[in-house]
Amino acid sequence: MTQNEFEDLLRRFSAAAESGDGQAFAECFTSDGVYHDYIYGDHTGHADIAYMMKDLFHRDAGPDYRWEMFDPVCNGSIAYASSLSSFTSNVPDFAGRQVVIDGISRFVLRDGLICDYSESVNGGVAMAQLGVAAPRLEKVLQRWSRQLLEQPATQAFLARAPKIV
Repeated sequence: MTQNEFEDLLRRFSAAAESGDGQAFAECFTSDGVYHDYIYGDHTGHADIAYMMKDLFHRDAGPDYRWEMFDPVCNGSIAYASSLSSFTSNVPDFAGRQVVIDGISRFVLRDGLICDYSESVNGGVAMAQLGVAAPRLEKVLQRWSRQLLEQPATQAFLARAPKIV
């Protein structure tokens, strides 16, 4: 994929996410594509990705959701972009609270589409903006920590650690 083709895909991806068009969002992915979401978990395939965007994310984030990507780079098969997103929560415990999140998105590309999507965001900042109580926040951060440590890439990284003498 060229840089220009990735930028076009990124515009479709962001526009579909902002509008809550789950089908258009899912069409940015290969049929076996995976969206790794730090809140809603992994979603695989068009139907599951469309469901996550429309029926989970937009249920909670509401109609004012924004997601802008900046500084995209693409080497043909892997691409990255930084982002800002915002929404007003519809979650009953946090309804009406506005959240702004920054992040870095990683796209693995195949046949002009996304086959694997993940992001790195500071979810703790989002939870602080929502007013999540400290005990609940600690529980979530502990879960995210376990998930990071259990990832195969993390395990391989730790296995390569230099021996300190």
